[in-house]
Amino acid sequence: MSLPKGLAEEVSKNLVMVARLIDEDPEQAYAYSRIALRLASRVAAVREAAGFAAYANQKYAEAIAEFRAAKRMTGSVELWPVIADCERGLGRPERALAMAGEPEVQKLDKAGQVEMRLVAAGARRDMDQLDAAIVTLQSPELASNSVQPWTARLRYAYADALLAAGREDEAREWFAKTLEADKDGATDASDRLAELDGVEFVDASADDVEDDSDLEVEEEFDDEVDEEDEDEDDDDPEVAAAERASDQAEYYDEDDDEYEGDVDADVDVTDEIVVLDEDEDDDRQDDGRRDAGVRDDG
Repeated sequence: MSLPKGLAEEVSKNLVMVARLIDEDPEQAYAYSRIALRLASRVAAVREAAGFAAYANQKYAEAIAEFRAAKRMTGSVELWPVIADCERGLGRPERALAMAGEPEVQKLDKAGQVEMRLVAAGARRDMDQLDAAIVTLQSPELASNSVQPWTARLRYAYADALLAAGREDEAREWFAKTLEADKDGATDASDRLAELDGVEFVDASADDVEDDSDLEVEEEFDDEVDEEDEDEDDDDPEVAAAERASDQAEYYDEDDDEYEGDVDADVDVTDEIVVLDEDEDDDRQDDGRRDAGVRDDG
């Protein structure tokens, strides 16, 4: 659906804000998505962005509605795994498993099929079927030595399922393999490995307390020395004159503009559309669209 130029620009700016904020500030991203939705509810990209914003805020029923609307508009099945994961979020793992067996899964690309496998394994775990979850994750993609965008998350889910089943040695092996593939630190595999190895991280706060105590003693000593110096300086006319000169130098006119305070203003994006300066925003824009993902089960 084509939009008038001005309207299209406003919609695009709001979608960019959704993509930029969805990880660090999901609530704000959701607010921008609602603005875009009011402006162009018949645009598939808007419905998809609104779905992901709702998903990030755990508004799963709303997310399903938006994703299904986008699916009807485009005819694409790429949102199938995240719709299934929303069913899990609503406490309906049986529906997620049923979706994993639908013909739509065969139409997904490799990344989509891996996502669907992760969702299905998560649904099995929701139903306390740990052994079935482990078997679900066992696949050629898991066994492959090739590192793909989904490799770290797939290995992590497998390691976590093994650990939940009490297979600690195998879990440690797969957390280590996860760490090898997780170049961006998307998982906490290193922390999980440390826990399994019994490594304890020392809290530096105790040392800080000791350092603060030493600092207080030093400050008290310095204050005593300063008081003694002040007592000696009271009898020195030259020191007294210097102090008076220093006091005069520190005087300032309160009406001087240099000492005026800053004024802060809060803007509520839900009340008005924020128009961004495109030249200043170029270096910070991302793809404008968040990749489909599933919730961590670890």
